[in-house]
Amino acid sequence: MLSKPIPATGESLPVIGLGTYSVFDVDSTAEAIANSHEIVERLTSAGGSLLDTSPMYNRSEKVIGDVIAAGIERQDVFLATKVWTGGREAGIKQMSRSAELMRAEVIDLMQVHNLRDTAVHMQAIREWQDKGRIRYSGLTHYTAGAHEALAREMAEFRPQFIQINYSLGEREAENRVLPLAEELGIAVLINRPYQAGQLFRAVAGKELPEFAQEFADSWGQFFLKFIVSHPAVTCAIPATSKPHHMADNLGAGFGTMPDASMRERMADYFETL
Repeated sequence: MLSKPIPATGESLPVIGLGTYSVFDVDSTAEAIANSHEIVERLTSAGGSLLDTSPMYNRSEKVIGDVIAAGIERQDVFLATKVWTGGREAGIKQMSRSAELMRAEVIDLMQVHNLRDTAVHMQAIREWQDKGRIRYSGLTHYTAGAHEALAREMAEFRPQFIQINYSLGEREAENRVLPLAEELGIAVLINRPYQAGQLFRAVAGKELPEFAQEFADSWGQFFLKFIVSHPAVTCAIPATSKPHHMADNLGAGFGTMPDASMRERMADYFETL
């Protein structure tokens, strides 16, 4: 799988990961854990590694811990979670609980979720980094309306990662946030890569255009390759509860990637739908 360097360190990160919002919010039954384990195993077997979660996602962190306990090697996954509460003590307690639930002595990426109490939590995250309990810091949001606020906090707090919404249906990040991430040397994770399913609804019943068949085998790969071929983007994190969808998503990390002119052609085509 194609990997891109994390600007802060040069460490390589595979371009397709897994989001867990909703899809890993399940009871820890044998059947549910087996299904989640298969999804993560497909990810790691294909060379992917990033699992993104949050305390906001209810049972998802526990399910990740259960999957690791069921046989996924800890060193094969890049665990990204978030702190989403008010105040220093509550944030530290939440981060500690996340580590416990995921059975992770070290969390790879801790992100301030939706810019909530950023100054307080970034200080605590950096203290944990100094202790070796967290490897990278980050900020997140999922709406275009928050991009200006995110840009201000990127400049002020200089996180090592950001996570934002970006897709063929939501291209606002191209205006400010993605160029700023390149300028500041910040890695970029992409949520909502399918715009909550709207992209698939836009192409329902349509065949891939002939020009896209050179690099994509499905609409999902078409959408994901548009994202990860952007020079500022490090990794896209589509969520799924279905192993065969995970396999299709992973295909976007292989083969030919669209160049700048092809990306424009993809965008122009999508605007006609």
